[in-house]
Amino acid sequence: MIQLVLLRHGESISNRDGYFTGWNDVALSHRGEHQAEQAGRLLKEAGCEFDICFTSELRRATDTSRIVLSAMGLDGLTTRQSWRLNERHYGALEGVHRINAIGKFGIWPVLSPQLRFTAVPPPLGPDDARCPGNQLRYSDVDKNELPLAESMQQTHSRVLPYWQETIVPEILRGKRVLVVSHRHVLRSLMMQLDGLSVSQLMKLSIATGRPLVYNLDHELGPVQHYYADRQSA
Repeated sequence: MIQLVLLRHGESISNRDGYFTGWNDVALSHRGEHQAEQAGRLLKEAGCEFDICFTSELRRATDTSRIVLSAMGLDGLTTRQSWRLNERHYGALEGVHRINAIGKFGIWPVLSPQLRFTAVPPPLGPDDARCPGNQLRYSDVDKNELPLAESMQQTHSRVLPYWQETIVPEILRGKRVLVVSHRHVLRSLMMQLDGLSVSQLMKLSIATGRPLVYNLDHELGPVQHYYADRQSA
């Protein structure tokens, strides 16, 4: 049996305060830090061990992974970061309060990307400081690959190659893997693992700071999955 653990980062200050976040690089809230520490304790108590951790380039995920691994006594664990595990890019909505976004862009441009797999939020202009192509941290990435806004479908297309080409080979080598990422990225991975339909994906909820444990067969088919605190997934 192969074990894989997916973890959505702890609550961020934007989660707490009701802002669209996406690639906006915000810190964990105090509650989020506590959630990360608790996640580490839960995983340790459950007897989970890891050989490698994958996470995004965003602080709320990297801080969560650091806190979790420290709580497990795994401070020196190999951790690999990738922009492909960043949250879905919410375009011009990023950094805008959810209520103000409706006033600025209208209700359907704000709501439809949350309800429809192919709907794209209002995009950033290429000169916007929030555009990843204008940020030094992504200077090694081809600008044509960096989003100005993403539908859920586009997010899935961005994440899937990294899963198939980078994470899966480590699992097949016998590595015990922890993925610390974001809501829409993890939904995308669950779509792949569980063979979910688009409709099922769009209804899928993932709790912040609660480790989701997958037991997989040797063809990476899911046998079962559950939250580490043993409440039903």
